[in-house]
Amino acid sequence: VGEGRLPSSSPAFARHIDRCLGCRACEQVCPAGVEYGQLLEAARGELFRSGATRGFSYGLLRLVLRHVWLHPARLRFGFSLARIFRDSGAGRVLRKSGLARLLSQRLEFALALLESSRGGRLRKVDGHSGDRKETRERNTPRPITGANATMLFTGCVGAGLFGRVNEATTRVLAANDFAVQVPAGQECCGALHAHAGELDGARTLARRNIAAFEMVDAKSDTPVVTNAGGCGAMLVSYEHLLAGDPEFAERARRFSARVRDVSQQLETVAIKRGAKGQEAVVTYDSSCHLLYGQHAGEAPLKTMQGVPGLQTRPLAGSERCCGGAGIYNLLEPELSRGVLAEKLREIKNTGAEILATGNPGCQMQIGAGALLAGMELTLCHPIELLDESYARAGMYEGQ
Repeated sequence: VGEGRLPSSSPAFARHIDRCLGCRACEQVCPAGVEYGQLLEAARGELFRSGATRGFSYGLLRLVLRHVWLHPARLRFGFSLARIFRDSGAGRVLRKSGLARLLSQRLEFALALLESSRGGRLRKVDGHSGDRKETRERNTPRPITGANATMLFTGCVGAGLFGRVNEATTRVLAANDFAVQVPAGQECCGALHAHAGELDGARTLARRNIAAFEMVDAKSDTPVVTNAGGCGAMLVSYEHLLAGDPEFAERARRFSARVRDVSQQLETVAIKRGAKGQEAVVTYDSSCHLLYGQHAGEAPLKTMQGVPGLQTRPLAGSERCCGGAGIYNLLEPELSRGVLAEKLREIKNTGAEILATGNPGCQMQIGAGALLAGMELTLCHPIELLDESYARAGMYEGQ
């Protein structure tokens, strides 16, 4: 295609490019260090511009990315409706009735994805329940000053469906003496646009986010902390995405250099230890983009070590994709199910009752698979385990 010997609208080209998960594991074993993730997004950009026929799902995706995801008010409204639907239990009833499966297997899985975003209760320990009062009001972020300053990137899915993880992140960072601020005006990271090849939309979101964070820190040297592997990998790639933009190229380079996962930020200090951990067995699954995009291999495991007595078991194939890959699970459902089935088998082999993973998309993918397979599995972010441990230790003010 690059040489012009095959048109970018070729169905064969589209089929091969669309079937790639984009997990970037190949980058780690490429002797030349080729950044295939960037090439994949460029190839999908060619497909997007060519208008190649790729079916109803891809057409709907283009419509949503252009007319919902680029408009913050519409996106917030959509997530509000999704939360109401999820929390009402209507989706669960529809799924368990079997009606969703009769209508469409893809619909059934979509309902399971939404249901799994709600998260599960962590097991009671020494009389303390995983459910507790939130402490946002008692842990007011301090002004952005000094070496302990951080800024939190909340993410669209994070803010819309995983607010509890953002709150836990803020509490844990504050407990470890970091000042946390959440810049107003930040939007979606643009990962879905980039994965779909809608690179102009991704660039628009990148510029908005860079400007929003610069409004808080004009010197542009405060760490930008994320708790979502997919978002973090996208934020790190802003330097590449905007390399050809005279106004933003240097600003994007500085911004990308500041991005780190919350586990990487906690690595910069001696993590405070909380109370005794969960009695249930815990295993950890790596987010592909956290592992290969942000190179945070051991950092999440070190975060979990801040919970004394936590029973952990290694997960075979933790470094392999779960099949979520953005919305690959909805666009290429059969291939995604095959990848997920392998992941679920390995999780079952660990005997774990809790699985921690550092990306909301992975949590929803594995959680949906576990729901449909009838597995008793609680999904959480590693930071939630540390947060619960701190709460049981009484490390938050006002408890």
